[in-house]
Amino acid sequence: MLKQTVKRPIVWIPATVAVLAVASIGLYLFQPWKLFVDQTVNEALPVVTAPAVPTSPAPTGTDPAAPTTEPTVEPVPTEPVILAEGTFISHEHSTAGVAKIVELPDGQRILRIEDLDTDNGPDLKVWLTDAPVAEGEWYVFDDGRYEDLGGLKGNKGNANYPIPADVDILGLTSVSIWCDRFSVSFGAAELFLVAA
Repeated sequence: MLKQTVKRPIVWIPATVAVLAVASIGLYLFQPWKLFVDQTVNEALPVVTAPAVPTSPAPTGTDPAAPTTEPTVEPVPTEPVILAEGTFISHEHSTAGVAKIVELPDGQRILRIEDLDTDNGPDLKVWLTDAPVAEGEWYVFDDGRYEDLGGLKGNKGNANYPIPADVDILGLTSVSIWCDRFSVSFGAAELFLVAA
């Protein structure tokens, strides 16, 4: 008498679902395809025209014999001023480029990143921080004070990140390309004040 064995596909269904779930979570977290896809951005430094500011008003009155004078105009910078700058070093990923804090003629401040070359990755942010920059220390940037300037616009090229007017930049001495998903710095730059 032959005994027939019946395969039970029901056993394979939960195992298949479990494998697919783990793979989906892994893909969501690591987003490995980003390592092979570069995002290049090439923003120019913003051009802002500051209005001339009169420092002494023209005389008022109706006396026709009074001399007429033109108001004196205080010179206003017409070019952006670099307040601080530094060069990126590599942390969790190979990173190169230059970071600058620039004040525009209208008083607006931006963080400008030039010639950036790093890997792409999940949930990358640009942070101004008070953390020291050292090789091998890619986890310290969320320990102290930091200002999140938004998502990294591109892992290659030049980009501008506005610094909100209410942010006190004193004491913010570094920039990190921060991976919020895994709490590591891809690369960072120590900022040095530029002499006026």
